[in-house]
Amino acid sequence: MDEKVRHTGEQFLIRLAKGKYAHLEYHISADALYIDSTFVPEEYRGRGLADTLMKAAIEHAKDNKLKIVPVCSYAELFFERHPEYQNLL
Repeated sequence: MDEKVRHTGEQFLIRLAKGKYAHLEYHISADALYIDSTFVPEEYRGRGLADTLMKAAIEHAKDNKLKIVPVCSYAELFFERHPEYQNLL
């Protein structure tokens, strides 16, 4: 399993196995990065992959001076669990 995060277009990807990926999809509007969805295949859940993707999106937002709008339920939960990132919302 390759846990390196790749940024392609409007998504972050982690290759898990041949043809299997964890991914976070987003779009940018005005001065905000909207996290639209996160997905980790069931057999890979519970390993922190979604958190890894979220942190990559956060770094991207910081680097580009963007606020973050968590649209998907996982992104909302992530920000509830990590108050240290509240200033980015």
